[in-house]
Amino acid sequence: MHPHLHTLENQKNCADVIQALEECHARGFLWKVGGNCTDAKYKVNMCLRAQRLERTRLNREEARKKREQIEKVWAEIDENS
Repeated sequence: MHPHLHTLENQKNCADVIQALEECHARGFLWKVGGNCTDAKYKVNMCLRAQRLERTRLNREEARKKREQIEKVWAEIDENS
């Protein structure tokens, strides 16, 4: 299951592969059932996965910085107590 494809972030980074998947799906139900859209779907999944991994990395870095600040404040509090 992937996130919504129409969001600004997805359209900015994965627009070409999303467009290819939509064009493939527009060919009809039997085209999709025949497995003709599998490659396009895989490319969309890989693009969205790369975005998710980048978001995860950035969130982890932010959390680490916040944690360092919190530990620094607690260390100052312990020194002054």
